[in-house]
Amino acid sequence: MTGLRIAFLGIATVALSACQIEGGGGEAAMPGASDGARLYQEYCTICHGVDGKGDGPMARAMRKPPRDLTLLSVRNGDVYPAARVLSTIDGYARSDIAGPGMPEFGELLRGDLVPYDTGDGILTPTPRTLVALTEYLRTIQATR
Repeated sequence: MTGLRIAFLGIATVALSACQIEGGGGEAAMPGASDGARLYQEYCTICHGVDGKGDGPMARAMRKPPRDLTLLSVRNGDVYPAARVLSTIDGYARSDIAGPGMPEFGELLRGDLVPYDTGDGILTPTPRTLVALTEYLRTIQATR
C-alpha cells in the first residue's frame, strides 16, 4: 500500500509540474476574477444576464430558464461549490440532461493549466480560463 501511495504522489507531482506556470519568481500567475469577468461577458451574459441572475436576452426563449448564478453558494449551504461549477461549465455534469440546455464550452478547456484547489485541499491541473470564470462567479455570490 505504501508503494502505491508513493507512486500516486509521484504521478500527482509530475502532473502539477507539467502545468504551465507564468509569472516571476516561480509563482503561478493565477487567473483572477477580472480575467473571468471578460470571459463571462463573452460566453455567459446572453443567457445568464449581465448580473448573473438568469435574465439574459435569450432567457425568455429557453424552455428551461438559465439559473441565477448569484445563488450558487446560497443553494449549497453558503459554500461556493467550485467543483460543481467547473463540472457544469465544462459539460461533465450535464451528460444526463436530455434536450438542448447549457452548451459545453470546449474552447475554455484549451490552453495552459494551473494548479487549482476546488475546496478539497487537492491541487488539480485545471485550464486557466476555466479557473478564471469560476473565480469570477465566486465574486458575484449573494449573501443571506
